[in-house]
Amino acid sequence: MRIGLRLLLGFFLVLGLALFVVLRIFLEEVKPGTRLAMEDSLVDAAYALAQLATPDMKAGTIATGGFAQAMTALPSLKPRAEIWGFQKNQIDYRITVTDARGMVVFDSRGQDLGKDHSRWNDVFKTLRGEYGARSSGESAYDADRTVMHVAAPIRDGEAIIGVLTVARPNQTLEPYIQRSRDRILNWSWGLLGFSLLIGLLFTWWMASSLSRLRGYANAVAQGERAELPRMGRLSGNTEFSDLAQAVERMRLKLEDKAYVENYVHTLTHELKSPLAGIRGAAELLQEPLPEAERERFAANIQRQTERLQQLIDRLLALADVEQLRHLRTVEPVELAALTRELLHTAEPKLRRKDLQVQVSLDEGATVRGDRFLIAQALQNLLDNAIDFSPHEGALEVTVRREEGRVEWSVRDQGPGVPDYAVDRIFERFYSLPRADTQEKSSGLGLCLVQEVSALHGGTLRIHNVSDPRGCRASWTLPA
Repeated sequence: MRIGLRLLLGFFLVLGLALFVVLRIFLEEVKPGTRLAMEDSLVDAAYALAQLATPDMKAGTIATGGFAQAMTALPSLKPRAEIWGFQKNQIDYRITVTDARGMVVFDSRGQDLGKDHSRWNDVFKTLRGEYGARSSGESAYDADRTVMHVAAPIRDGEAIIGVLTVARPNQTLEPYIQRSRDRILNWSWGLLGFSLLIGLLFTWWMASSLSRLRGYANAVAQGERAELPRMGRLSGNTEFSDLAQAVERMRLKLEDKAYVENYVHTLTHELKSPLAGIRGAAELLQEPLPEAERERFAANIQRQTERLQQLIDRLLALADVEQLRHLRTVEPVELAALTRELLHTAEPKLRRKDLQVQVSLDEGATVRGDRFLIAQALQNLLDNAIDFSPHEGALEVTVRREEGRVEWSVRDQGPGVPDYAVDRIFERFYSLPRADTQEKSSGLGLCLVQEVSALHGGTLRIHNVSDPRGCRASWTLPA
């Protein structure tokens, strides 16, 4: 399982568990909390009304006095109150008064007059001087619709002469409870969605940063030219940025060490042959020799010296290109004009071999890159084509545009690339003998071209062709 998916699942597991616990507590506490608040208000109302009922209770006119008349009128009142979006158009209180025996002597709705309520908790406990309250069904046939009753004592001095009970159906609170639940759920879903977005962004940030670092490390391990990945603004100076810098420093140190070791090894190997030739010729020149032999050995020393100079120059150029991670100079390069310049420079070599050049150049075919490096790469491809062409042969040089890309190619009529060398022609110091002289080059030209192509995002291809026989080198670059 990918680390990004693990992070996301872990984040939502913790978030989901926390949200579940919080929601459960909230939803379980909304209804009891609302009812407790209602009970608290009923206590205040019961004691206030008990004080108002005391004079009539003492006078024995509780059923017909002013208190009874005022309370009996409660059901007919229309408050027309708007509470939290709900309309309240009736009084939900029911007032009952019992005497010291628990018998109902007043009922604002007239339903229980004369009944014995002495066994109900609200009356029973209040008559004993305790706090009395109960919640019971509205009727024996509807136990689900409960009514909360809160009682207060009616006193004559210290003696309790009656009990006043205020009752209110719990059902009247349901709209408010449901509204609270709905709001809690809506906000919870909103919080969950917002957390999902934050979690996705956070996971994407971490996964993408790790993916860039992993891709960079894999590219370096495979020997590809890779640039240090950008961590983006979100990463800032975090551990990801520090890790990327640490990996880059490690890569540079390891690469430099391997680069020097490889070059010392290969350069030592390649220098042996020309140095041996120079040493052998120099030893022979120390002895008396005919003039023709002396000139032949001197010419051999000169050729081997030129080969050493070419090897060093090419090696320095290749080392400079291989150390580049990106182009230092980027400018428009018109390949048709550059090709004509290179052909003009190569004219002496073309004349020595009596080569005919067929040119097909799309004017305006332009790429972006380092003009000097592109010229070096094209010069190497052109020199190879000339070196492997037979005398009085022909070269075809083409520049054409197609679908956002530009292809530069040169075709010779030489022997082509042998099958055993197809997979090795881009190796450093690997070279094939020229058809006319059987001499080898430095073996660094195509390696240089490949490095320059990689820097420019191009594609290099060398393959044999037939009719007529020869070899074609093509280099495709973004237009």
